[in-house]
Amino acid sequence: MLVQKINSPYYSLFSQFIETYAPVGFKGIDPADPLMLEIEKMTEKHNQFFLIIDFVQLSLLYVSKRSAAMLGIKPADLDPLNYFEATHPDDLFRHSLGRSLLFKRTQTLFAAEKGYTLLSTNLLMRNPAGAYSNLFLQCLLYYSMLPYKTVYMLIVHTDIGWYAKMKNGFHYYLGNDLSYFRLPDEELIAAGLPFTSREFELIMLIKSELNSEQIAEKLFLSQHTVNTHRKNILKKAGKKNMQEVIFDLMDRGLL
Repeated sequence: MLVQKINSPYYSLFSQFIETYAPVGFKGIDPADPLMLEIEKMTEKHNQFFLIIDFVQLSLLYVSKRSAAMLGIKPADLDPLNYFEATHPDDLFRHSLGRSLLFKRTQTLFAAEKGYTLLSTNLLMRNPAGAYSNLFLQCLLYYSMLPYKTVYMLIVHTDIGWYAKMKNGFHYYLGNDLSYFRLPDEELIAAGLPFTSREFELIMLIKSELNSEQIAEKLFLSQHTVNTHRKNILKKAGKKNMQEVIFDLMDRGLL
């Protein structure tokens, strides 16, 4: 079972949450439940909030109360639109790509009627003060037959503003290794890609077979800037050409 594979001592609380409320479709969650009180206590300690979604029906089932403290959006008011709008413009491309990858994995899990997938990354998201906080998002997708066949997604958001080293690049993981589903630490956050969001967007456009002139026009950049990005990408990736970069990212499930 999925809950047995989550072996992080702290995240075992989320195992208990899934085990307790999945059989009723995460309906009627009582905030006064001792389990929920314990989760809220721990998430407050680590500057986190979480939510659960039926990803097949695209239904938001539960949002923990700290969404108000971290995004300035009360749990009852949070919806996909204002959640997406809270993302910094520079990270919207990666946010959209992440959602696309999650949709594809949802289709795979639902067709197979089993399994799970973890996607984690960090995004700049607007906080109640109107500034942007660096949030670490851990999206756990899993197939369930209780109380009906669907794919649920648990998303844990952690403020990692304390991690001052992340000036360039970003964390990105997609796979089935649940050792990545734990309280974010420096080692976990550093397991990512060296590219900036702009460089990653450029990689996607090259994958779409656009040349430097077309990319420059699409991104409102000069061809010189695009070519500089290309050189920086190859240097960071340690590859000889862009096709090697693209093949590597595809092997890792990130494209």
